[in-house]
Amino acid sequence: MESSSELDRLLFFEQARKISEATYASNPLDGDNLTRWAGALLELSQFQSVPDSQKMIQDAISKLEEALSINPKKHDALWCLGNAQTSFAFLTSKEDEARPYFEKAAQYFQQAVDEDPSNEIYLKSLEISAKAPELHQEIIKQGLGQQMLGAGPSSSTSTSSSAKTATKNKKSSDLKYDLFGWVILAVGIVAWVGFAKSQMPPSQLPPPP
Repeated sequence: MESSSELDRLLFFEQARKISEATYASNPLDGDNLTRWAGALLELSQFQSVPDSQKMIQDAISKLEEALSINPKKHDALWCLGNAQTSFAFLTSKEDEARPYFEKAAQYFQQAVDEDPSNEIYLKSLEISAKAPELHQEIIKQGLGQQMLGAGPSSSTSTSSSAKTATKNKKSSDLKYDLFGWVILAVGIVAWVGFAKSQMPPSQLPPPP
């Protein structure tokens, strides 16, 4: 059962998605709106099954590529695209299939840094992107794929085994937090700041999560 904060977050980003979709209908060349739309989709993808999450991430990638076709130097879109590629890679169960997504992610993070070298979020993302393939390998080797891929709760035996493994591998756990906590949180912040900066009256904005 989802916690109240998770439900609030789900409702917030669903409302954000709807606002962006409506804005796109009237102004399809708004790169900021396309980036916000993609950010909302990336957040919503966390609440889906793996196949649905993959489809939602691909939709976000499409929106970001559209934003970059309008402004190729749009660093927040480049950063979000790197995050989307990373997210998709971790939803891929085979190393050879995930590798191209990790490589693309690193390229987009580097481009974002090139456009905005002082941005700490971009710098941190570029740093941890280098460690992502190694973490993906560990996830596969240790059988943590189901938990990491959001496949739902496992059996008590599996949970116990995973807990022991996590205790032995604190560095892996810390990196996992970096990738799935800090970066995803940053996506939410970017999306919210984007809405706060928009020209819509405050009464039309959803409350922050």
